[in-house]
This record gives sequence, C-alpha cells and structure tokens, in this order.
Amino acid sequence: MIDNGTFWFVTIALGIGTYLIRFSFLGFLGGRQLPDWLLTHLRYVGVAVLPALVTPLILWPASMGGSFDPLRMTAALAALLAGWRFGVVWSIAAGMGCLWMLQYLLR
Repeated sequence: MIDNGTFWFVTIALGIGTYLIRFSFLGFLGGRQLPDWLLTHLRYVGVAVLPALVTPLILWPASMGGSFDPLRMTAALAALLAGWRFGVVWSIAAGMGCLWMLQYLLR
C-alpha cells in the first residue's frame, strides 16, 4: 500500500497529464479544419483500438482464470458476423445474447 500523500500526488499528476493531452489536441486544433490525410488516418483509430481492447477478454478471460473459453469465442464470432452484416448495435446484441444463452444452456 502507498501512503495518502503519494496517492493524491499521483492522482492529481495523472489528472493534469490527461487534461494536457486532451487539450493539446482539442484546444489547439479544435477550431481549425484538419487536413484530409489526417482525417483519413483518424477514421481508423476506433477500428484499431477496439479489437485491441476486446481480444484479451475473448482469448484469455480473467473470469476463467486466463484460460481459453470456447463459449466466449463462439459469442465473439456471432458478434463479428452480426456486425459485418447488420452493424454495431446488432453486433453487441448478438454477442451478448449468444454468450448468455450458451452460458445458461451449458453451465
């Protein structure tokens, strides 16, 4: 455990750092038109970040002790197919529904 002074120092420092990072983009560039090449690259940020966040939760879920879970992989494939065909909202619904249904039926 860390003492209270260190905790609050780190918390405030991280808050200031986060604010400065966001302000550097929004404050300085918020009122300007961004170049087309930058807008093209920014369009792919969500597509790149979301799989990086979700993949460990599918392949090595902490709820399973870090071991592979075929139910989560099946639900992820259902979400992928639904998202590919119908869009984001249906992808979320299909993945969650498939996982809950498989957990109910098989566990």
